[in-house]
Amino acid sequence: MRKSKLIVSMLLAGTLAVSLLTGCGGSSQETSSSSDGKIKEFSAFFATAGKEIPDNNRLKNVIAEKIGAKINEQWLTGQTAKERIGVMIAGGEYPDIIDGGDGTQALVDAGALIPLEDKIDKYPNIKNFLTPTQWEKLRKEDGHIYFIQQFGQIRNKDTQVQHNDEAFWIQKAVLEWANYPKITTIDQYFDLIEKYKAANPQVNGQPTIGFEVLSDDWRYFCLENPPQFLAGYPNDGKAIIDKSTLTAKNYNTIPEAQKYFKKLNDEYNKGIIDPETFTASYDQYTSKLSTGRVLGMVDQHWEFLTAENSLKQQHLDERTWVPLGLTIDPNVKAQYRAKPAFNAGGGIGISKSCKDVDGALKAINDLLSPDVLTLRYWGEKDKDYKVDDKGLFYRTDEQRENARNQDWVNANMCMYTYLPQYTAGYLDDGINTILPEQQQTEFEATLTDSDKKVLSAYGFKNWTEFLNQVPEENEPWYPIYSACSTWSADQPEQMAMQKMDDIKKQWLPKVIMVKPNEFDSTWSQYQTTLTTQADVKAYEDALTKEVKRRVEKFGKGN
Repeated sequence: MRKSKLIVSMLLAGTLAVSLLTGCGGSSQETSSSSDGKIKEFSAFFATAGKEIPDNNRLKNVIAEKIGAKINEQWLTGQTAKERIGVMIAGGEYPDIIDGGDGTQALVDAGALIPLEDKIDKYPNIKNFLTPTQWEKLRKEDGHIYFIQQFGQIRNKDTQVQHNDEAFWIQKAVLEWANYPKITTIDQYFDLIEKYKAANPQVNGQPTIGFEVLSDDWRYFCLENPPQFLAGYPNDGKAIIDKSTLTAKNYNTIPEAQKYFKKLNDEYNKGIIDPETFTASYDQYTSKLSTGRVLGMVDQHWEFLTAENSLKQQHLDERTWVPLGLTIDPNVKAQYRAKPAFNAGGGIGISKSCKDVDGALKAINDLLSPDVLTLRYWGEKDKDYKVDDKGLFYRTDEQRENARNQDWVNANMCMYTYLPQYTAGYLDDGINTILPEQQQTEFEATLTDSDKKVLSAYGFKNWTEFLNQVPEENEPWYPIYSACSTWSADQPEQMAMQKMDDIKKQWLPKVIMVKPNEFDSTWSQYQTTLTTQADVKAYEDALTKEVKRRVEKFGKGN
């Protein structure tokens, strides 16, 4: 789901470790105990990029007064998740609350996380956040549950109006220019981009970019995983699964992979793909998107929300994007949408350095209460939203404008984005959505003229309708990528996956950038390297074994 790894000196690693650990270990600081009305403070680290919430953030302090606790978040900078977690393990000190990302299994192996299974019953909001089956999926072979998967939950009913996951994306301006065509294949997609770019060589005075491929660090999934979608499979992430035989197959060698990368090779040589795309950092990528001159890309929606919000603030809504579910073969059914994925391979845990485990769990439990969910996402009544005479929440134009202003959000809103949260659903009143943008009246009120034109032209009510309908249940193995998070570094399947990643990062940009008459030979060299230098069989066998285990244990659905 990476450009070559950053090489970080031991000096820098040590400096980062010290800076992190100043907020670790005994940092379940209480300004006093909650019984005397003062605020406990807990440190948290999330092994991904993020933005820290300022200590004077308005809602952070309102929530702290309500629940008697404050979470001080830190995020990954300058290292990979495994590198940062390795530094923590070497030092033996940890933040109170931790999501180790790719380093989660290392935390478990090091004994850094406390077992939670005997504590969950004391905290009903946490217990009810996941289903019994999901809790069981989190249980390790030793019988313990070490972390809470914090994403992918729907409360009562799916209320999503946006596609937040992976798709091919196309600018609304391009669709309007072409009189709103139906686009279902990769050939149709690039044909439209080519024609628009030829007719519009500049956007806002800058050269038009046809297509970007985010390839930075772990985000290189945008480069390597589209073949699974283009072949008609859902986002299992690390393999495609044959439903009839329950076998896992590496999608890097399927015919659709060769066809897709041949298409990218053609587009690169036509000047459609940004020549800087394979060396650009994530920040450089989002910066280019924010100019409004990138016509299309393949990515997860949450990856470019900052760029999207920037374009809206610039009143360039027509330069934001619509999701498309593309395939190679027009007769193949696309599967880009699914029920929210449950990743049993990761989540937030409480570390052995935490001096107030029950206090930390109580804080997480309280953050899931309906009134605090309202504070996290809607804010304070009257200041951030209004309530009509029927009890329906809404925002004024000024409040909506505030919510679009990233500086205002950073100073005022406190969503605790890496703590347990709901992807969609309703508050207890049954009429107000947890997330303001999913409230139908709010969604409609925030549609621009460009949005309305696009939706009307296609006969859709919201952006999810551009893609396939969500299946009633996900397959019991879905997503199989969660299995990879549980592999230890010395296991053959983990070593094979790492080798495959290294080979793909080296070869995929190369096969895209060579001259068209060199593609076939370069592709052949890449495939030979992939299948001879990585133990693909060990990788596929391990995933197949896990697919069959999940089917046997969990049957159908989540």
